[in-house]
Amino acid sequence: MKLVRFLMKLNNETVTVELKNGSVVHGTITGVDMQMNTHLKTVKMTTRNRDPVSLDSLSIRGNNIRYFVLPDALPLDTLLVDDAPKPKGRKKDDTRGRGGPRGARGGGDRGGGGRGGGRGRGRGRGRGF
Repeated sequence: MKLVRFLMKLNNETVTVELKNGSVVHGTITGVDMQMNTHLKTVKMTTRNRDPVSLDSLSIRGNNIRYFVLPDALPLDTLLVDDAPKPKGRKKDDTRGRGGPRGARGGGDRGGGGRGGGRGRGRGRGRGF
């Protein structure tokens, strides 16, 4: 399971997020998207060497996040279950452009005629050296 898929399940959980610039953000997750952009409510943000600031909501761009500190009571075993549907394998008929003669129309003998013969294991008419 991708980390982002796990984080997307953490709605309404109160977490602490440390950012790459050293700031620490504490708040309740309202949403996480595929780029790990995280949206929080009832936020307390502590920037380095400054007093904490309280905010109603805050959005953090995903590439600015260093790590999440999760609550101890979080049921990781149930959240980490991979419930995403598996991609179905394609059927044999569904493959395109495989195994046909290159650039030719219709069946034919797949090359090998004319001077020079085919490539690979032909009809055993080598040069007799």
